[in-house]
Amino acid sequence: MTIQSEPGHARLDPGLSAIMNERRQLINLAYRLLGSLADAEDVVQETYARWYALPRQQQDDIASPGAWLTKVASRLCLNVLSSARVRRETYVGEWIPEPLPEPTEWITGRSDGITVDPADRVTLDESINMAFLVVLESMTPAERVAFILHDVFRYSFAEVAEIVGRTPAACRQLASSARRRIRAAQAPATPAAQQARIVRDFKQAWEAKDIDALVGLLDPNVTAISDGGGLVSTALRPIQGAEQIVRSLVRLEGRFRNLTILERTVNGQPGLIAQQDGVTVSVIAFEVAGDRIRHIWTVRNPEKLRPWTVGPQHQ
Repeated sequence: MTIQSEPGHARLDPGLSAIMNERRQLINLAYRLLGSLADAEDVVQETYARWYALPRQQQDDIASPGAWLTKVASRLCLNVLSSARVRRETYVGEWIPEPLPEPTEWITGRSDGITVDPADRVTLDESINMAFLVVLESMTPAERVAFILHDVFRYSFAEVAEIVGRTPAACRQLASSARRRIRAAQAPATPAAQQARIVRDFKQAWEAKDIDALVGLLDPNVTAISDGGGLVSTALRPIQGAEQIVRSLVRLEGRFRNLTILERTVNGQPGLIAQQDGVTVSVIAFEVAGDRIRHIWTVRNPEKLRPWTVGPQHQ
């Protein structure tokens, strides 16, 4: 079920318009909590379904519908995160958060035929870059929810406590623990222009099969992780070290020979995509520290590539 407000209805029912205006906020929150656009969409749909299941009198008695929707969506995300930990233990290969393109490159549709409202697109900022989302995956569900609600969306710890079901003091500790994880994993900030140059150099060296140039662009302890979800062939374990990764790239050269490699923004940062006949089949995200690439994440799971553009207009 997709709940969308129509212009005429919004004029007739200001309350409905106000409720639907919360949708983008909920999508942004749920994606950061779950690292999956598909799961975020499902959570938001379920949140609205619960709102509309309330008797009208009960809806009218809720002083802040936006706060109610946020609370319900956050609790649903907490449930999904708890079950996702079990699902991902049996996931074939490594699990990487779902990558997102720039809003202008977003396909307005889902594989199940449901149209995605352009207003629901996720806002790109530092809290959705791939390195940040990967660190979030290492947190407990409660840590992740407390940190995102407080540090990213600026909810008070009293409000977070009501959602998580713990005391404000306990939520403060959860957010503090999450913050330490972020700081421990965070690379020094690298200007966007420098990141883009390094990613472009990597692309050119890869296409030219310039092994020395590739090794020079990679941190000696670089890690490469691929996610195929068991649906396509991919490395089942992370590859560690510059020379090992370059050897792997050389072995994969035949597979990429018929693909077009393009520079794109991936989760708000410079990245690459591989297309075959205009269809995106791989999305590659990078973490750059200084003048070297420290992490490479390659997503090949088709279920995670739904929002990416197809078509020659973006070549």
